[in-house]
Amino acid sequence: MRITDYSLLALSSLKYSRLRTYLTALGIAVGIAAVVLLTALGGGAQHYMMGQFSQFGANIISVAPGKTTTAGISGAILSNVRPLTIEDAESLHRLPNIITSVPAIQGNLPIERGNRTRWTSVLGINHEVPDTWAMEVGQGRFLPNEPAEQARNFVVIGDTIRRELFPYTKPLGEFLRIGGERYRVIGVMKKKGQVLGLDMDDIVYIPVYRALSLYNRDSLMEIDLRYTEGYDEEQIINNIKQRLIERHGSEDFTITSQDDIIGTLGSILGILTAVVAGLGSISLFVGGVGIFTIMSIAVNERIKEIGLLRALGASRRQVTLLFLFEAAVLSGLGGIFGMLSGFGIAWLLHYVIPALPVNIQWDYVIMAEIIAIVTGMIAGLVPATRAAKMEPVDALRSE
Repeated sequence: MRITDYSLLALSSLKYSRLRTYLTALGIAVGIAAVVLLTALGGGAQHYMMGQFSQFGANIISVAPGKTTTAGISGAILSNVRPLTIEDAESLHRLPNIITSVPAIQGNLPIERGNRTRWTSVLGINHEVPDTWAMEVGQGRFLPNEPAEQARNFVVIGDTIRRELFPYTKPLGEFLRIGGERYRVIGVMKKKGQVLGLDMDDIVYIPVYRALSLYNRDSLMEIDLRYTEGYDEEQIINNIKQRLIERHGSEDFTITSQDDIIGTLGSILGILTAVVAGLGSISLFVGGVGIFTIMSIAVNERIKEIGLLRALGASRRQVTLLFLFEAAVLSGLGGIFGMLSGFGIAWLLHYVIPALPVNIQWDYVIMAEIIAIVTGMIAGLVPATRAAKMEPVDALRSE
């Protein structure tokens, strides 16, 4: 028998029992649709989180005060930890392959202009933020490159601050009061939106030395370093560690690379995606049970047909292959319908809820379809073997 013969016989048999065929294929379709939908949502979440991290730029290493221990206690709470200073940031800037160095400190302060007041995040940084965090100035300019202690009271504001405090006038050259001090607006950042839950448009930027004074602190929250792309990140981290140990006398700081964060996050989200795919695959098992049931019923109903095939010269192998092919076609068609349904539901959810990220994971989709076909063939193996073992005469005599 040729493959076309197997196909025609399998399709005609499935067409003869339409209701059972539809219900059995539905079990497989539900499983495939569940796998497609769940992995699409999981992959969308993973893609979204990676995109959020990449918005802060690339090739970034962060240094925070305090050594994180295995017990989960930060060394920052110990009295022998030296502050992370502006001088540390400047010293790290002089290391090989370090392009930018941004000392940073953040807090909330009242921002006043005339009779308008609002609390917002005030970030103390230096002039290298746009090159480090992949941000752009929309109007005016960013903070100038000035010695930290001589930095003037300049401020760069986010787009939300511009709209709320300067609704009818241009902000450049105007003054704001931040924490009781007077600052001149010299720039407005381009609209950036939410990044990891933080509204980047609702922030104002002032020189780091001024921020330390406003917050009455002597330690930075972190230092962000951007290094030359293509160089050995591990070697650069070792250079940073050695330099800070020389300055502090001990390793009282924590170094975190952007690649480490993205890699760890990607691994966690990848595991979650695999777990939800496994949960969806349970439906495939249910569909396999349905195929086993319908194939067993088909064998009982088609005993005379099996006897006639055997009497006409069909071998046991051919009869087995015929029933296995029916099971494969049944599960394959159910899988295709499930894939189309999963795609449709995923994109419909994304259309109705645009903020919901969707990213089709094709490796899981293809794997689920293969598993569906294999599951169907395994489920049909026992009935197919039983059909092949029937003697032609006994099969033809059956009622």
